Amino acid sequence: MRGLSVSAHGLVHIYRLEGNDVVALTSVDLEVPAGQLVGLLGPSGSGKSTLITLLAGVQRPSAGRLRVGEHDLSSLSDVELDRLRAIEVGAVLQGATRNLLSYASPAQNVAFAQKAAQRLGVRQLPRPIEVLDLLSLADCAGRRLAELTPGQLQRLAVAVGMATLPGLLLTDEPTSQLDHRYRDEVLRAIGSVNRSVGTTVITVTHDPEVAARMPRTITIRDGRIGAEGHGGEDFAVLGRDGSLQLPPDVREQLAPGTLLRVKLNPDGTVLLDPRPGGPSADGSPSADGSPSADGSGRPGAST
Repeated sequence: MRGLSVSAHGLVHIYRLEGNDVVALTSVDLEVPAGQLVGLLGPSGSGKSTLITLLAGVQRPSAGRLRVGEHDLSSLSDVELDRLRAIEVGAVLQGATRNLLSYASPAQNVAFAQKAAQRLGVRQLPRPIEVLDLLSLADCAGRRLAELTPGQLQRLAVAVGMATLPGLLLTDEPTSQLDHRYRDEVLRAIGSVNRSVGTTVITVTHDPEVAARMPRTITIRDGRIGAEGHGGEDFAVLGRDGSLQLPPDVREQLAPGTLLRVKLNPDGTVLLDPRPGGPSADGSPSADGSPSADGSGRPGAST
């Protein structure tokens, strides 16, 4: 199976908590081409895990459109979502052992992960040893899990997620409990799966060193796409509705409600110019000499 693309337009997810509506995601626009390796970043509670569960078809969007490959997840029935998870989308939960049967060998774990696809009539599945070989675990096929290193256990969890060679692999903090040696081992294995099989991979991480190794990163803040990273540089993302999240260091310099003049310069740069000495959007006065959008203290800042 080739990699599956991911597309979200105006994605919203709202859930109930203690009788109140909580907006986990709002107006998320996202495009991930088939076969891409992406790191998903953001502080706790920003909406990363919610996005992963939506992509896996575990929850349904409250509004907006979400597609995985040719599938519109909002319109799929429960049976169709079960089939999607069984065959086309693999998921690896945080903590290797949460994905594994402790009493089974590595080969048996992969074979068990293939059973749902087999029940749905899929016959052309890779042999468990072939999946293990993708993660450099073929020599561990018959061993007990207690004999495996932490790095091998995490690679085995990824192998379970790859049991049917899905088009999309979702991994949640796959390196969070590993030292640098085993972390690098797992990252190499995920990269190998992405390159050799063509599987689209979206990996949640809090580790800046892991993020630095991803060809593309997406940062979620307050339920929105806040930034994208390419080649080690972060960029703010302009939403379809015209919204723009400023980087955290800039937001620290500007009080909520600050009025900003937005000017398009002839050279194509954009100037964010705080109104000095004037009222903010909530009616409270702002101090003279308000810092600029880049924190330089100048009247304005180009972007």
